[in-house]
Amino acid sequence: MAEHIGVTGPAGGVATITLSRPAKKNALSIALRDEVTDAIARLSDDQAVKVIVVTGAGETFSAGFDLGEFRMLNDPEQARVLWESSDRFHRAVLECPLPTIAAVNGPALAGGFDLAVLCDVRIASRTARFAHPEIAFGDVVYGPLREIVGGGVARELCLTGREVGAEEALALRLVSAVVAPDELAVEVARWTEQIVRAPRELLLRTKQKILRRADIRPERTLDL
Repeated sequence: MAEHIGVTGPAGGVATITLSRPAKKNALSIALRDEVTDAIARLSDDQAVKVIVVTGAGETFSAGFDLGEFRMLNDPEQARVLWESSDRFHRAVLECPLPTIAAVNGPALAGGFDLAVLCDVRIASRTARFAHPEIAFGDVVYGPLREIVGGGVARELCLTGREVGAEEALALRLVSAVVAPDELAVEVARWTEQIVRAPRELLLRTKQKILRRADIRPERTLDL
């Protein structure tokens, strides 16, 4: 079976998950979501890993869920497979016991936007943009975005679906840094270098504090 992600590392405590369906703008298919879920579990158990970076191949971070698979929803069994995969994927990213960084190399739309905000830190290329176009036809994951930018901004973005460019995202504190596309890897490395200075045990404890203080509970945070 073809792989839909690439996993590199750990190198110096850093492992990277790359969404690898560039021809499909890294659409989050069932297979891709399940591979990410499995990779996060495997990397979280690896004592050599301190931080996990998530990025996209090509010029897009992710355009969101693979809408072609939504044609299956008339089949109850296929609908169950699709939504259970979605729930596992969101839980895996949200509850990852290690720090996570989204290296947003281009547009992060719909489910791709959700993936970015489920990570702990976001570093963006100037080509990045964020939007929830799916508000026209489906539910939006609201809770994690609200935790980052506050209720007022989250309500606006989720209700309107309007697009936010990289510089506005920085002003909103949606992302922590914006750099030229060819500088993204170096900037992400600068951030990971700061994180991996801490012992793994402290990072695990700090991440648990983050989840606890943010009152992160998947069934409520993700409105499951």
